[in-house]
Amino acid sequence: FVVGDFITVDDIAGTVEYVGLKTTRIRGLGGEQVVFSNSDLLKSRIRNYKRMQTRRIVFTIGVVYEIDKRQLLAIPGILREIVSAQPQARFDRAHFKSYGASSLDFETVYIVETPDYAVYMDIQQAINVALFDRFAQEGIGFAYPTQTVYFTQAGAPPGRADSKA
Repeated sequence: FVVGDFITVDDIAGTVEYVGLKTTRIRGLGGEQVVFSNSDLLKSRIRNYKRMQTRRIVFTIGVVYEIDKRQLLAIPGILREIVSAQPQARFDRAHFKSYGASSLDFETVYIVETPDYAVYMDIQQAINVALFDRFAQEGIGFAYPTQTVYFTQAGAPPGRADSKA
């Protein structure tokens, strides 16, 4: 890395301000200056984000269990369509990943063609807004944590919910 590169060292992220014979200084995200001994740096894993060429993004969405099979099967295609419509984004994949505690979970992966974090966030925001609109059109609801409580009538056999409750 060189002065001006954005790096992370363990859980500290910032821009390199100075590289000396014994120490290196970075300006942390909160504005603080962090000084590392170069011997500590040699023992650490350093990520240099300034040298990125592309950015791989993985995101998950959860939808309600109350959708039908047609809607379930349509979601990966909707995700592909929306991600593919974004400039500087290259769609990789979208799958029905798992049955969550209160959602059907889908995982999507795409590549941002630039390392610029602001561009990535603009793309993700556009995807989220487009999903919001498209799911509303399709009658697909986003999931949020819920619980269903079933009541049974006293003396009723176990496993049979009282439909009058």
